[in-house]
Amino acid sequence: MTSRMSQSLSGRRVLLIIGGGIAAYKALDLIRRLRERGAAVRPILTKAAQEFVTPLAAAALAGQRAHTDLFDRADEADIGHIRLARDADAIVVAPATADLMARMAGGHAPDLASTVLLATTLPILIAPAMNVWMWQHPATQRNVVALTGDGVSIVGPNDGAMAEAEYGPGRMAEPHEIADALEAMLNERSERGALGFLAGRTAQSAGKGVLAGKTVLVTSGPTHEPIDPVRYLANRSSGRQGHAIAAAAASAGARVTLVSGPVSIPDPAGVTVVRVETAREMLAAVEAALPADIAVFAAAVGDWRPAETRGGKIKKDGAAVPPLTLVENPDILATIAGRIKARPPLVVGFAAETDDVLDNARKKLAKKGCDLLVANDVSHEGGVMGGVENTVHLLARDGALDTWPRLGKDEVGKRLVARFAEILSAMPGG
Repeated sequence: MTSRMSQSLSGRRVLLIIGGGIAAYKALDLIRRLRERGAAVRPILTKAAQEFVTPLAAAALAGQRAHTDLFDRADEADIGHIRLARDADAIVVAPATADLMARMAGGHAPDLASTVLLATTLPILIAPAMNVWMWQHPATQRNVVALTGDGVSIVGPNDGAMAEAEYGPGRMAEPHEIADALEAMLNERSERGALGFLAGRTAQSAGKGVLAGKTVLVTSGPTHEPIDPVRYLANRSSGRQGHAIAAAAASAGARVTLVSGPVSIPDPAGVTVVRVETAREMLAAVEAALPADIAVFAAAVGDWRPAETRGGKIKKDGAAVPPLTLVENPDILATIAGRIKARPPLVVGFAAETDDVLDNARKKLAKKGCDLLVANDVSHEGGVMGGVENTVHLLARDGALDTWPRLGKDEVGKRLVARFAEILSAMPGG
């Protein structure tokens, strides 16, 4: 343990809410790691959490009492749930179960944990943990969007094996990852001078710029389509261009939701990030994020996925090569552009082409029904896929074409956002 780590949360008071899932056992290790970094930890256990870990174990590791009951006579004599909601620097929810996230998103408060969460103005970090299908369910994805829109920070979930012998996103982030995320959240808020997540929301909505008061949805990165627990179909997208657009839109004053596939680049500042894995997850997250004033579909979504995902690793045993049958993924751009209700006023698509770039882009623009298409050459020679520069062509429905010189992706993002703002302002009511 380094000296830096031992002091990194020195003096910080953390209210740790432990939800009722098998990952609750990791919360005990999280208490230890937070205390190693200098934090004081006060645990709250939901009724379901107590089926997995005991209040005594949590209290012993925290060095102070663990709270469990909303109607505790001693605590509530001085309105204990309000005191708990105020007397800390941050709240961490780990594990954040699907049920607990739904209560938070809906503002329900039937127990101590959810009442504290509803009564607080403290910054909140949640670490989701649940079965892969529960995580991918549209209701959960809607709740993720609602919570991040309310200023709640999220760490994870990670991919991995589940207690039910299934594999995929849903594993709670590791305790050291949660501690790192808490540090980053508190440091960022200290730098901004934020007083709580409500203040963060107000500052964002009050942003100044050409997109002030507007809502922007951006997709970014690749999608991963699992073949078995260790293999997947993917592409070379880095997510740099989509992330750059999201960052530029936030800088322009917009409230931005970034739906990102698996990437290794950092999240843009001031942006709500929803992490997904597959094309179907991305579509669900996009629909949950609507309505929006501008929707930019920069993600390199996989066109196909395996018709069947094997539950165990496919073995190479000298037998015939197993067949890989593919089925089409949903067309996210066409789905949103073709909506009658809640269609964003400006829908922007991307066309990544390796040959006949403009011809193929024009066909895609007509087929998808979007308002503007950004085309680029992603052939190996261009170095765009995964690179830091881009050469783009902008095609509009009326046939207008604009070609920009090779630029850094950050600069492309800024120029695109300026163009989007110009187009939106020219629309009726824009």
